[in-house]
Amino acid sequence: MKSRALRRTALLAGVATTAIVLAGCAGGADAGDSTEGDGPVTITVATFNDFGYAPFIEEFMKENPDIKVVEKISGGSDESRENMLNFLGQDSGLSDIEAVEVDWLSELMQYSDRFVDLTDPELEGRWIDWKQSQATDAEGRVIGYGTDIGPQGIAYRADLVEAAGLPSEREAFAEYLGGADATWDRYFEVGAEFVANSPTGATWFDTVQGVYMAQVNQLENAYEENDGTPIDLEGSDVEEIFTTILEHGTEGGQSAGVGQWTGDWDAYYNKDDGFATIMAPGWMLNIIKDRAGADFAGWDIADVLPGGGGNWGGAFLTVPTQSKHPEEAKKLAAYLTSPEVQLQLFLNQGTLPSTVEALASEELKGATDEWFNNAPVGQILSNRADAVTVVPYKGASYKKIHDVIVNGMNRVDVEKTQGIDESWDQVLSELGSLN
Repeated sequence: MKSRALRRTALLAGVATTAIVLAGCAGGADAGDSTEGDGPVTITVATFNDFGYAPFIEEFMKENPDIKVVEKISGGSDESRENMLNFLGQDSGLSDIEAVEVDWLSELMQYSDRFVDLTDPELEGRWIDWKQSQATDAEGRVIGYGTDIGPQGIAYRADLVEAAGLPSEREAFAEYLGGADATWDRYFEVGAEFVANSPTGATWFDTVQGVYMAQVNQLENAYEENDGTPIDLEGSDVEEIFTTILEHGTEGGQSAGVGQWTGDWDAYYNKDDGFATIMAPGWMLNIIKDRAGADFAGWDIADVLPGGGGNWGGAFLTVPTQSKHPEEAKKLAAYLTSPEVQLQLFLNQGTLPSTVEALASEELKGATDEWFNNAPVGQILSNRADAVTVVPYKGASYKKIHDVIVNGMNRVDVEKTQGIDESWDQVLSELGSLN
């Protein structure tokens, strides 16, 4: 990719790794320190959004009457990250099990000794290799058990696409975007055609942020070199992506211009003048259903992603060393990430497993979703997982850099307070002063 403009500044020199406050205290409990009086021990599980664990926790407690489990669900990944950074360096404040999102896992890997080593010979080979490697530190310690992965297809409003005169049937829609050779240029080209012909004034995609996530996750080194050195983003592929998406999204009218994860974004899923496409990892499927409503008809999902495959999101279950019941926590984390539970979570809510056994199951590959026009979601998401060939490097500064860029996109797309060039200049300025 070529940059839209070159600017001479020394950037990112000030980007430093996140520092947690390490209290002058011992590192917490060792595995095996798990007694609590005469009654059952209580362990807490902290997740964000809703991982769908409630029925499985109930089942675990029935099978393990000496363990009581309390689940704590935060408002979102950012809230969980902030809590983790605030309390990881202390002796208390975190749950026995903490869910960690992949985009900020690398920040915590700097302090991998603050987590219980979950290495277990009996679980060797349970997870796909790239998922397992993300949570394994330089000493070979496993600090997190993988939950789901997020290979993406494109969910789309077949009713809006048909109304605009474009192919709306699942396979035909995917082929119209280029099929296995789909490109982002073609995606935006079709988007322009859609916007020009939509009778209701619907837009092509929901927000620039979602499209950006799909593209940046196709870069091996978006923000940092493999040794963690931040990359000067001036004139980079990231700048090209930033500019191109905003040009099509705002100047081309392809974006709905609503902030992701906001009430306005929620309201667009079933509107006649809503948006036609959204990048769709498995975990997005239930979000679409919830926002559109159980009785709504029109959504489908296509087995295609411009630029090849790409993974968006996925999480891990960790056990901080401050846990007073690390053995029980490790046992529960292993259960909640087992192939059996992951398969059932996929069937319940579409989150795609990260375990080899669950991914290969015929039950998964044969799964269909009536709400999504009876789409073969199991086979589609399995195909999308096979299409993932790039596992981006995400170092300790990844999350902070990413947030600066996304905020810059939203200033143009959602807040409409800046133009593209002005906002990118501010992005570069903010990256230069990160610490």
